[in-house]
Amino acid sequence: MQRITRVLSILLLSGLCAAANAHADDLNSGVAELQHAWEHVHYQVPADQQAAAFTQVEDLADALVARYPGHAEPLVWKAIVLSTHAGAKGGLGALSMVREARDLLQQAEKIDPDTLDGSIYTTLGSLYYQVPGWPLGFGDDKQAEVFLKKALAMNPSGIDANYFYGDFLYRHKRYAEALSFLDKAMQAPARAGRPLADQGRRAEIQTLIARIQANT
Repeated sequence: MQRITRVLSILLLSGLCAAANAHADDLNSGVAELQHAWEHVHYQVPADQQAAAFTQVEDLADALVARYPGHAEPLVWKAIVLSTHAGAKGGLGALSMVREARDLLQQAEKIDPDTLDGSIYTTLGSLYYQVPGWPLGFGDDKQAEVFLKKALAMNPSGIDANYFYGDFLYRHKRYAEALSFLDKAMQAPARAGRPLADQGRRAEIQTLIARIQANT
């Protein structure tokens, strides 16, 4: 009887592990689908059509968040979609979108601050230096630098962490420092399954490097 009980316990545990693995695989597939949809719009759709296209990507993000409550990854990616959509939309109407993006990132941080190789802090940092300050928005350059440095501490060779800190430094006319981080971004290892994002980001890096060189 004890042996039967032990076997049943092993089978139950194996079943639970298999279910957990399947759940994780489904989540990863959903995140990858959302990433690819974002990449397509951000890097391949003409600028004047992006705001409308991002609305459809937001629908994907909403569905992923609803399907996997309590997981940080969908929240981070919904925040990325919202913040990029806000940039494409522009104007005061975009401020509510970036506030929602910030709030989503703060929720994700409470769940798993280490998720997606520091993407929470890269995205928060980029929001804080690009959003207007008080009274219109929550922008704060000092807080932005804190977040961006935290992202770099978590992912020192990451293309996005180095790019956004380089862009932050460029905007503050710290050109030599900016070039250093942009060079690191250009040398970042390729991300698995994300060739379009890597290609698009490297093009942005090259454009920024050329702009800095023209100012020095």
